[in-house]
Amino acid sequence: MSSAAATSGTSARKPGPLMEFVHRSRRGAELFLLLLSLAVGIGAYAAVGLGAQGKVPADIYTYGGILTALVVAAHVTVRIKAAYADPILLPIVSALNGLGLAMIHRIDLGRQARTPGSHEFAPSQLMWMTLGVLLFIVVLVAIRDHRRLQAFTYTAGFSALVLLLLPLLPGIGKTVNGARIWIGIAGFSFQPGEIAKLLLVIAFAGYLVLYRDALALAGRRVLFVDLPRGRDLGPILAMWAVSLAILVFQNDLGSSLLFFGLFLVMLYVSTERPGWLVVGGTMFVVGAYFGYLVTAHVQVRVEAWLHPFANTPSGEAVTGTYQIRQGLFGMGWGGLTGRGLGQGSPQNTPISWSDFILPSLGEELGLTGVIAIVLLYALIVERGLRTALICRDNFGKLMATGLATVFALQVFVVIGGVTKLIPLTGLTTPFLSQGGSSLVANWALIALLIRVSDQARRPPPEFFDDGADMDATQVVSLR
Repeated sequence: MSSAAATSGTSARKPGPLMEFVHRSRRGAELFLLLLSLAVGIGAYAAVGLGAQGKVPADIYTYGGILTALVVAAHVTVRIKAAYADPILLPIVSALNGLGLAMIHRIDLGRQARTPGSHEFAPSQLMWMTLGVLLFIVVLVAIRDHRRLQAFTYTAGFSALVLLLLPLLPGIGKTVNGARIWIGIAGFSFQPGEIAKLLLVIAFAGYLVLYRDALALAGRRVLFVDLPRGRDLGPILAMWAVSLAILVFQNDLGSSLLFFGLFLVMLYVSTERPGWLVVGGTMFVVGAYFGYLVTAHVQVRVEAWLHPFANTPSGEAVTGTYQIRQGLFGMGWGGLTGRGLGQGSPQNTPISWSDFILPSLGEELGLTGVIAIVLLYALIVERGLRTALICRDNFGKLMATGLATVFALQVFVVIGGVTKLIPLTGLTTPFLSQGGSSLVANWALIALLIRVSDQARRPPPEFFDDGADMDATQVVSLR
Protein backbone atom coordinates (compact mmCIF):
# COMPACT_ATOMS: atom_id res chain seq x y z
CA MET A 1 0.00 0.00 0.00
CA SER A 2 1.24 3.47 -0.81
CA SER A 3 2.07 6.05 1.83
CA ALA A 4 -0.60 8.32 0.35
CA ALA A 5 -3.27 5.80 1.29
CA ALA A 6 -2.06 5.73 4.85
CA THR A 7 -1.98 9.50 5.10
CA SER A 8 -5.60 9.70 4.02
CA GLY A 9 -6.63 8.15 7.33
CA THR A 10 -7.56 4.63 6.13
CA SER A 11 -6.29 1.49 7.76
CA ALA A 12 -3.28 -0.13 6.16
CA ARG A 13 -1.97 -3.66 6.38
CA LYS A 14 0.59 -5.80 4.65
CA PRO A 15 0.48 -9.55 3.99
CA GLY A 16 2.73 -11.64 6.18
CA PRO A 17 2.68 -14.34 8.86
CA LEU A 18 0.46 -12.05 10.98
CA MET A 19 -2.12 -9.51 9.77
CA GLU A 20 -2.53 -6.40 11.91
CA PHE A 21 -4.07 -2.98 11.38
CA VAL A 22 -1.81 -0.01 12.00
CA HIS A 23 -2.74 3.32 13.56
CA ARG A 24 -4.68 5.70 11.36
CA SER A 25 -4.01 9.41 11.35
CA ARG A 26 -7.48 10.25 12.80
CA ARG A 27 -7.19 13.95 12.10
CA GLY A 28 -10.85 14.04 11.10
CA ALA A 29 -11.83 12.64 14.49
CA GLU A 30 -9.61 15.24 16.15
CA LEU A 31 -11.34 18.04 14.24
CA PHE A 32 -14.78 16.79 15.28
CA LEU A 33 -13.72 16.62 18.93
CA LEU A 34 -12.23 20.10 18.65
CA LEU A 35 -15.58 21.44 17.51
CA LEU A 36 -17.15 19.90 20.62
CA SER A 37 -14.44 21.45 22.79
CA LEU A 38 -15.11 24.86 21.27
CA ALA A 39 -18.79 24.40 22.03
CA VAL A 40 -17.83 23.75 25.66
CA GLY A 41 -15.56 26.80 25.92
CA ILE A 42 -17.71 29.31 24.04
CA GLY A 43 -20.93 27.90 25.53
CA ALA A 44 -19.52 28.25 29.05
CA TYR A 45 -18.56 31.86 28.32
CA ALA A 46 -22.09 32.60 27.13
CA ALA A 47 -23.61 30.79 30.14
CA VAL A 48 -21.52 32.90 32.51
CA GLY A 49 -22.92 36.09 30.99
CA LEU A 50 -26.50 34.80 31.16
CA GLY A 51 -26.12 33.62 34.74
CA ALA A 52 -24.29 36.65 36.11
CA GLN A 53 -25.76 39.50 34.03
CA GLY A 54 -28.85 38.02 32.38
CA LYS A 55 -27.49 38.47 28.86
CA VAL A 56 -24.95 36.97 26.49
CA PRO A 57 -21.61 38.85 26.69
CA ALA A 58 -21.36 41.55 24.06
CA ASP A 59 -17.91 40.33 22.99
CA ILE A 60 -19.02 36.72 22.48
CA TYR A 61 -18.26 36.81 18.74
CA THR A 62 -14.82 38.34 19.23
CA TYR A 63 -14.01 35.91 22.02
CA GLY A 64 -15.34 32.92 20.08
CA GLY A 65 -13.45 33.97 16.96
CA ILE A 66 -10.13 34.26 18.79
CA LEU A 67 -10.62 30.93 20.56
CA THR A 68 -11.59 29.22 17.30
CA ALA A 69 -8.63 30.71 15.43
CA LEU A 70 -6.18 29.50 18.09
CA VAL A 71 -7.60 25.98 18.17
CA VAL A 72 -7.76 25.70 14.37
CA ALA A 73 -4.15 26.93 14.08
CA ALA A 74 -3.04 24.24 16.53
CA HIS A 75 -5.03 21.58 14.64
CA VAL A 76 -3.63 22.57 11.24
CA THR A 77 -0.10 22.40 12.64
CA VAL A 78 -0.72 18.91 14.01
CA ARG A 79 -2.30 17.83 10.72
CA ILE A 80 0.76 18.98 8.77
CA LYS A 81 3.63 18.28 11.18
CA ALA A 82 2.36 15.33 13.25
CA ALA A 83 -0.25 13.57 11.15
CA TYR A 84 -0.27 10.37 13.22
CA ALA A 85 -0.35 12.04 16.65
CA ASP A 86 -2.87 11.04 19.28
CA PRO A 87 -6.22 12.64 18.29
CA ILE A 88 -7.50 12.98 21.86
CA LEU A 89 -4.92 15.26 23.47
CA LEU A 90 -5.56 18.56 21.69
CA PRO A 91 -9.39 18.49 22.07
CA ILE A 92 -9.12 17.81 25.81
CA VAL A 93 -6.67 20.68 26.26
CA SER A 94 -8.91 22.96 24.20
CA ALA A 95 -11.94 22.12 26.36
CA LEU A 96 -10.07 22.63 29.64
CA ASN A 97 -8.52 25.92 28.50
CA GLY A 98 -11.87 27.25 27.27
CA LEU A 99 -13.60 26.26 30.50
CA GLY A 100 -10.84 27.90 32.53
CA LEU A 101 -11.16 31.15 30.57
CA ALA A 102 -14.93 31.19 31.14
CA MET A 103 -14.50 30.61 34.88
CA ILE A 104 -11.87 33.34 35.21
CA HIS A 105 -14.25 35.71 33.40
CA ARG A 106 -16.97 34.67 35.85
CA ILE A 107 -14.76 35.53 38.82
CA ASP A 108 -13.84 38.86 37.20
CA LEU A 109 -17.54 39.74 36.99
CA GLY A 110 -18.07 38.83 40.65
CA ARG A 111 -15.11 40.93 41.76
CA GLN A 112 -16.24 43.86 39.60
CA ALA A 113 -19.71 43.72 41.14
CA ARG A 114 -18.26 43.75 44.64
CA THR A 115 -15.42 46.21 43.99
CA PRO A 116 -15.84 48.26 40.80
CA GLY A 117 -12.58 48.82 39.00
CA SER A 118 -10.98 45.54 40.16
CA HIS A 119 -8.33 44.09 37.92
CA GLU A 120 -9.62 41.67 35.27
CA PHE A 121 -7.63 38.48 34.68
CA ALA A 122 -9.51 36.95 31.73
CA PRO A 123 -8.03 39.23 29.00
CA SER A 124 -4.47 38.53 30.12
CA GLN A 125 -5.24 34.81 30.33
CA LEU A 126 -6.43 34.85 26.72
CA MET A 127 -3.18 36.57 25.78
CA TRP A 128 -1.19 33.88 27.59
CA MET A 129 -3.21 31.19 25.82
CA THR A 130 -2.23 32.82 22.52
CA LEU A 131 1.44 32.66 23.50
CA GLY A 132 0.96 29.06 24.63
CA VAL A 133 -0.51 28.03 21.29
CA LEU A 134 2.30 29.85 19.47
CA LEU A 135 4.87 27.92 21.54
CA PHE A 136 2.91 24.72 20.83
CA ILE A 137 3.28 25.41 17.10
CA VAL A 138 6.97 26.33 17.43
CA VAL A 139 7.75 23.10 19.30
CA LEU A 140 6.05 20.93 16.68
CA VAL A 141 7.72 22.77 13.79
CA ALA A 142 11.20 22.94 15.35
CA ILE A 143 11.34 19.43 16.83
CA ARG A 144 10.70 17.00 14.00
CA ASP A 145 12.07 13.99 15.88
CA HIS A 146 11.98 13.76 19.67
CA ARG A 147 15.03 11.47 19.66
CA ARG A 148 17.26 14.42 18.78
CA LEU A 149 16.55 15.84 22.23
CA GLN A 150 18.61 13.04 23.79
CA ALA A 151 21.74 14.85 22.62
CA PHE A 152 20.80 17.73 24.95
CA THR A 153 20.56 15.60 28.10
CA TYR A 154 23.15 17.46 30.16
CA THR A 155 22.38 20.84 28.58
CA ALA A 156 18.74 20.45 29.58
CA GLY A 157 19.69 19.42 33.11
CA PHE A 158 22.04 22.36 33.55
CA SER A 159 19.49 24.80 32.11
CA ALA A 160 16.84 23.46 34.48
CA LEU A 161 19.09 24.08 37.49
CA VAL A 162 19.83 27.62 36.31
CA LEU A 163 16.11 28.33 35.95
CA LEU A 164 15.43 26.97 39.44
CA LEU A 165 18.13 29.24 40.89
CA LEU A 166 16.95 32.43 39.17
CA PRO A 167 14.29 33.34 41.81
CA LEU A 168 17.02 33.38 44.46
CA LEU A 169 18.97 36.13 42.69
CA PRO A 170 18.62 39.61 44.18
CA GLY A 171 16.91 42.16 42.00
CA ILE A 172 14.87 39.82 39.83
CA GLY A 173 13.70 37.25 42.40
CA LYS A 174 10.24 37.87 43.90
CA THR A 175 8.42 36.37 46.87
CA VAL A 176 4.67 35.84 46.33
CA ASN A 177 2.43 34.31 49.01
CA GLY A 178 5.47 33.19 50.99
CA ALA A 179 7.18 31.32 48.13
CA ARG A 180 10.19 32.72 46.28
CA ILE A 181 9.54 31.10 42.90
CA TRP A 182 9.00 34.16 40.70
CA ILE A 183 11.25 36.44 38.69
CA GLY A 184 10.26 39.92 37.61
CA ILE A 185 11.71 41.56 34.49
CA ALA A 186 10.42 44.72 32.80
CA GLY A 187 7.14 44.62 34.69
CA PHE A 188 6.41 40.97 33.85
CA SER A 189 6.44 38.11 36.34
CA PHE A 190 7.29 34.54 35.40
CA GLN A 191 7.83 31.20 37.14
CA PRO A 192 10.98 29.65 35.63
CA GLY A 193 10.23 26.39 37.42
CA GLU A 194 7.40 25.73 34.97
CA ILE A 195 9.87 25.52 32.08
CA ALA A 196 12.40 23.72 34.27
CA LYS A 197 10.03 20.77 34.73
CA LEU A 198 10.03 20.13 30.97
CA LEU A 199 13.81 20.35 30.78
CA LEU A 200 14.12 17.95 33.71
CA VAL A 201 11.96 15.39 31.92
CA ILE A 202 14.34 15.52 28.94
CA ALA A 203 17.41 15.37 31.20
CA PHE A 204 16.10 12.48 33.31
CA ALA A 205 15.03 10.50 30.23
CA GLY A 206 18.40 10.91 28.54
CA TYR A 207 20.35 10.08 31.72
CA LEU A 208 18.32 6.98 32.55
CA VAL A 209 18.61 5.60 29.02
CA LEU A 210 22.40 5.71 29.41
CA TYR A 211 22.69 4.38 32.95
CA ARG A 212 19.59 2.28 33.60
CA ASP A 213 21.48 -1.02 33.32
CA ALA A 214 23.80 -0.05 36.15
CA LEU A 215 20.97 1.40 38.23
CA ALA A 216 18.93 -1.79 37.76
CA LEU A 217 21.54 -4.00 39.43
CA ALA A 218 20.27 -5.44 42.71
CA GLY A 219 21.98 -5.00 46.05
CA ARG A 220 20.99 -6.33 49.46
CA ARG A 221 17.63 -8.16 49.71
CA VAL A 222 15.38 -7.01 52.57
CA LEU A 223 11.87 -8.42 53.14
CA PHE A 224 11.49 -9.80 49.60
CA VAL A 225 12.64 -6.51 48.03
CA ASP A 226 15.99 -6.09 46.29
CA LEU A 227 17.34 -2.73 47.37
CA PRO A 228 19.71 -0.83 45.05
CA ARG A 229 23.45 -0.91 45.62
CA GLY A 230 24.91 1.82 47.78
CA ARG A 231 27.22 2.97 44.99
CA ASP A 232 24.16 3.68 42.79
CA LEU A 233 22.43 6.04 45.23
CA GLY A 234 24.23 9.14 43.96
CA PRO A 235 21.59 10.33 41.45
CA ILE A 236 18.63 9.97 43.80
CA LEU A 237 20.58 11.60 46.65
CA ALA A 238 21.41 14.53 44.38
CA MET A 239 17.78 14.96 43.34
CA TRP A 240 16.71 14.65 46.98
CA ALA A 241 19.15 17.42 47.93
CA VAL A 242 17.89 19.66 45.12
CA SER A 243 14.28 19.11 46.20
CA LEU A 244 15.13 19.94 49.82
CA ALA A 245 16.96 23.08 48.71
CA ILE A 246 13.86 24.19 46.77
CA LEU A 247 11.75 23.57 49.86
CA VAL A 248 14.06 25.34 52.33
CA PHE A 249 15.31 28.30 50.29
CA GLN A 250 12.26 28.97 48.09
CA ASN A 251 9.48 27.77 50.44
CA ASP A 252 8.03 25.91 47.46
CA LEU A 253 6.48 22.71 48.75
CA GLY A 254 4.72 21.89 45.47
CA SER A 255 7.76 22.05 43.19
CA SER A 256 9.87 20.13 45.70
CA LEU A 257 7.35 17.29 45.70
CA LEU A 258 6.89 17.48 41.93
CA PHE A 259 10.55 17.23 40.94
CA PHE A 260 11.52 14.47 43.36
CA GLY A 261 8.38 12.47 42.55
CA LEU A 262 9.09 12.84 38.83
CA PHE A 263 12.62 11.48 39.15
CA LEU A 264 11.52 8.62 41.40
CA VAL A 265 8.78 7.45 39.03
CA MET A 266 11.03 7.65 35.96
CA LEU A 267 13.78 5.81 37.83
CA TYR A 268 11.38 3.01 38.77
CA VAL A 269 9.95 2.75 35.25
CA SER A 270 13.40 2.58 33.64
CA THR A 271 14.86 -0.02 36.06
CA GLU A 272 11.66 -1.93 37.03
CA ARG A 273 13.12 -2.25 40.54
CA PRO A 274 10.62 -1.77 43.42
CA GLY A 275 13.59 -1.19 45.70
CA TRP A 276 13.91 2.32 44.31
CA LEU A 277 10.36 3.08 45.44
CA VAL A 278 11.23 1.90 48.95
CA VAL A 279 14.40 4.01 49.07
CA GLY A 280 12.72 7.04 47.47
CA GLY A 281 9.65 6.79 49.70
CA THR A 282 11.83 6.67 52.80
CA MET A 283 13.84 9.68 51.63
CA PHE A 284 10.62 11.57 50.91
CA VAL A 285 9.27 10.97 54.42
CA VAL A 286 12.57 12.04 55.99
CA GLY A 287 12.80 15.12 53.78
CA ALA A 288 9.17 16.13 54.42
CA TYR A 289 9.66 15.90 58.18
CA PHE A 290 12.91 17.86 57.99
CA GLY A 291 11.20 20.53 55.89
CA TYR A 292 8.40 20.78 58.42
CA LEU A 293 10.86 21.29 61.28
CA VAL A 294 12.96 24.02 59.63
CA THR A 295 10.46 25.86 57.42
CA ALA A 296 7.77 28.04 59.00
CA HIS A 297 5.93 28.26 55.66
CA VAL A 298 5.49 24.47 55.59
CA GLN A 299 4.38 24.45 59.24
CA VAL A 300 1.62 26.93 58.44
CA ARG A 301 0.45 24.79 55.50
CA VAL A 302 0.42 21.61 57.57
CA GLU A 303 -1.45 23.21 60.47
CA ALA A 304 -4.01 24.66 58.08
CA TRP A 305 -4.44 21.20 56.58
CA LEU A 306 -4.91 19.52 59.96
CA HIS A 307 -7.14 22.21 61.48
CA PRO A 308 -8.82 24.21 58.66
CA PHE A 309 -11.68 25.43 60.88
CA ALA A 310 -9.54 26.55 63.82
CA ASN A 311 -10.04 30.10 65.10
CA THR A 312 -7.92 32.44 67.19
CA PRO A 313 -9.17 33.50 70.68
CA SER A 314 -10.63 36.62 69.04
CA GLY A 315 -12.72 34.48 66.68
CA GLU A 316 -10.69 35.07 63.51
CA ALA A 317 -9.51 32.29 61.22
CA VAL A 318 -6.04 30.94 61.99
CA THR A 319 -3.43 32.01 59.43
CA GLY A 320 -3.66 29.95 56.27
CA THR A 321 -7.08 28.41 56.99
CA TYR A 322 -9.50 31.02 55.62
CA GLN A 323 -8.81 30.20 51.98
CA ILE A 324 -9.24 26.45 52.53
CA ARG A 325 -12.49 26.77 54.44
CA GLN A 326 -13.96 29.17 51.90
CA GLY A 327 -13.13 26.72 49.12
CA LEU A 328 -14.71 23.85 51.05
CA PHE A 329 -17.82 25.94 51.76
CA GLY A 330 -18.09 26.81 48.07
CA MET A 331 -17.87 23.18 46.96
CA GLY A 332 -20.35 22.17 49.65
CA TRP A 333 -22.79 24.85 48.48
CA GLY A 334 -22.42 23.61 44.92
CA GLY A 335 -23.55 20.13 45.89
CA LEU A 336 -24.03 17.48 43.23
CA THR A 337 -25.00 19.60 40.21
CA GLY A 338 -23.76 23.09 41.17
CA ARG A 339 -25.40 26.51 41.39
CA GLY A 340 -25.01 27.08 37.67
CA LEU A 341 -22.41 29.13 35.80
CA GLY A 342 -22.62 32.75 36.91
CA GLN A 343 -24.91 32.04 39.86
CA GLY A 344 -22.48 31.15 42.65
CA SER A 345 -20.12 33.36 44.66
CA PRO A 346 -16.62 32.05 43.81
CA GLN A 347 -15.15 35.53 44.24
CA ASN A 348 -15.52 35.11 48.03
CA THR A 349 -12.64 32.63 48.03
CA PRO A 350 -9.20 34.32 48.05
CA ILE A 351 -7.19 33.74 44.85
CA SER A 352 -10.17 31.83 43.43
CA TRP A 353 -9.00 32.59 39.88
CA SER A 354 -5.67 30.81 40.39
CA ASP A 355 -4.86 28.31 43.13
CA PHE A 356 -8.52 27.74 44.02
CA ILE A 357 -10.19 27.69 40.62
CA LEU A 358 -11.27 24.07 41.08
CA PRO A 359 -13.42 24.89 44.16
CA SER A 360 -14.85 27.77 42.11
CA LEU A 361 -15.81 25.33 39.37
CA GLY A 362 -17.12 22.91 41.98
CA GLU A 363 -19.39 25.63 43.37
CA GLU A 364 -20.96 26.40 39.99
CA LEU A 365 -20.74 23.00 38.26
CA GLY A 366 -21.05 20.78 41.32
CA LEU A 367 -19.46 17.44 42.04
CA THR A 368 -20.56 16.24 38.60
CA GLY A 369 -18.55 18.96 36.88
CA VAL A 370 -15.48 18.34 39.05
CA ILE A 371 -15.59 14.61 38.26
CA ALA A 372 -15.80 15.42 34.55
CA ILE A 373 -12.75 17.69 34.84
CA VAL A 374 -10.78 15.04 36.75
CA LEU A 375 -11.68 12.48 34.07
CA LEU A 376 -10.35 14.82 31.37
CA TYR A 377 -7.09 15.10 33.27
CA ALA A 378 -7.01 11.31 33.68
CA LEU A 379 -7.45 10.90 29.93
CA ILE A 380 -4.42 13.10 29.24
CA VAL A 381 -2.32 11.00 31.60
CA GLU A 382 -3.69 7.75 30.13
CA ARG A 383 -2.91 8.83 26.57
CA GLY A 384 0.58 9.85 27.66
CA LEU A 385 1.24 6.45 29.23
CA ARG A 386 -0.30 4.70 26.22
CA THR A 387 2.15 6.61 24.03
CA ALA A 388 5.00 5.41 26.24
CA LEU A 389 3.86 1.80 25.85
CA ILE A 390 3.81 1.84 22.06
CA CYS A 391 6.87 4.03 21.53
CA ARG A 392 9.68 2.15 19.77
CA ASP A 393 12.70 3.86 21.35
CA ASN A 394 13.68 3.87 25.02
CA PHE A 395 14.26 7.62 25.18
CA GLY A 396 10.76 8.27 23.82
CA LYS A 397 9.25 5.79 26.27
CA LEU A 398 10.85 7.53 29.24
CA MET A 399 10.11 10.99 27.90
CA ALA A 400 6.40 10.22 27.41
CA THR A 401 6.30 8.61 30.86
CA GLY A 402 7.94 11.66 32.40
CA LEU A 403 5.58 14.11 30.70
CA ALA A 404 2.53 12.11 31.79
CA THR A 405 3.94 11.76 35.31
CA VAL A 406 4.75 15.44 35.83
CA PHE A 407 1.26 16.32 34.62
CA ALA A 408 -0.38 13.73 36.88
CA LEU A 409 1.62 14.82 39.92
CA GLN A 410 0.74 18.47 39.38
CA VAL A 411 -2.96 17.66 39.10
CA PHE A 412 -2.82 15.42 42.17
CA VAL A 413 -1.07 17.87 44.47
CA VAL A 414 -3.26 20.84 43.52
CA ILE A 415 -6.58 18.97 43.69
CA GLY A 416 -5.46 17.17 46.84
CA GLY A 417 -4.56 20.52 48.40
CA VAL A 418 -7.83 22.33 47.71
CA THR A 419 -9.91 19.31 48.83
CA LYS A 420 -7.87 18.90 52.05
CA LEU A 421 -6.50 15.51 51.08
CA ILE A 422 -2.93 16.78 51.47
CA PRO A 423 -1.43 20.12 52.60
CA LEU A 424 -1.93 22.99 50.19
CA THR A 425 1.07 23.39 47.87
CA GLY A 426 0.28 26.43 45.75
CA LEU A 427 0.62 24.81 42.33
CA THR A 428 -1.75 25.88 39.57
CA THR A 429 -4.42 23.67 38.02
CA PRO A 430 -3.21 22.93 34.46
CA PHE A 431 -5.07 24.85 31.72
CA LEU A 432 -7.71 26.12 34.20
CA SER A 433 -5.91 28.44 36.61
CA GLN A 434 -4.95 31.98 35.75
CA GLY A 435 -1.20 32.19 35.26
CA GLY A 436 0.91 32.66 32.16
CA SER A 437 3.91 30.58 33.24
CA SER A 438 1.88 27.45 33.87
CA LEU A 439 -0.34 27.84 30.81
CA VAL A 440 2.51 28.38 28.34
CA ALA A 441 4.61 25.55 29.82
CA ASN A 442 1.72 23.10 29.73
CA TRP A 443 0.99 23.88 26.08
CA ALA A 444 4.64 23.06 25.39
CA LEU A 445 4.27 19.85 27.41
CA ILE A 446 1.33 18.75 25.25
CA ALA A 447 3.30 19.60 22.10
CA LEU A 448 6.16 17.34 23.21
CA LEU A 449 3.70 14.57 24.03
CA ILE A 450 2.07 14.95 20.61
CA ARG A 451 5.47 14.79 18.94
CA VAL A 452 6.33 11.52 20.71
CA SER A 453 2.90 10.05 19.99
CA ASP A 454 3.25 10.88 16.28
CA GLN A 455 6.54 9.00 16.13
CA ALA A 456 5.08 6.08 18.09
CA ARG A 457 1.90 5.73 16.02
CA ARG A 458 3.46 6.35 12.61
CA PRO A 459 4.03 3.14 10.60
CA PRO A 460 7.72 2.33 10.05
CA PRO A 461 9.03 2.92 6.52
CA GLU A 462 9.46 -0.79 5.81
CA PHE A 463 5.72 -1.29 6.30
CA PHE A 464 5.10 0.28 2.90
CA ASP A 465 7.86 -1.56 1.04
CA ASP A 466 6.15 -3.88 -1.45
CA GLY A 467 8.93 -6.42 -1.38
CA ALA A 468 9.27 -6.97 2.39
CA ASP A 469 6.97 -8.83 4.72
CA MET A 470 6.46 -7.87 8.36
CA ASP A 471 7.56 -10.32 10.98
CA ALA A 472 5.86 -10.86 14.33
CA THR A 473 8.09 -8.35 16.12
CA GLN A 474 7.19 -5.59 13.68
CA VAL A 475 3.48 -6.35 13.97
CA VAL A 476 3.53 -6.16 17.75
CA SER A 477 5.40 -2.84 17.67
CA LEU A 478 2.55 -1.24 15.70
CA ARG A 479 -0.18 -1.97 18.21
